[in-house]
Amino acid sequence: MARWRNGTGTLTITDPEGERETGIPLRIAASYRHRSRGLLGQDGIDGALLITPCGSVHSFRMRFTIDVAYLDRKLNVVAVHTMKPGRLGLPRLRARHVIESEAGAMAKWGLRPGVRVGITQSDGPLG
Repeated sequence: MARWRNGTGTLTITDPEGERETGIPLRIAASYRHRSRGLLGQDGIDGALLITPCGSVHSFRMRFTIDVAYLDRKLNVVAVHTMKPGRLGLPRLRARHVIESEAGAMAKWGLRPGVRVGITQSDGPLG
């Protein structure tokens, strides 16, 4: 498995029929400093944020409601939740990575439990 690095990339979601593929701009937070900061201090996000490694998140000091998708080691979505600011998410035992986006975005993208995502870092595929 490739080593994750802070940076940018693309989140790819393929619909269940395999007909339509959605590419979403992605920021990657892999270091302790970047994972700790997450989306704090921002008023929104264009695309999504991958936090890795990560099994749970909180929305304390957040300025907007977020969607949170928990991914296992193979990048399968194990759970998706919407979190208002000031909440503490429950840890997901199988989760190794978390994707965050603005509330409502994941439903629009078709990101739900059971879906497998692809992640390409700006200089090549990962995972």
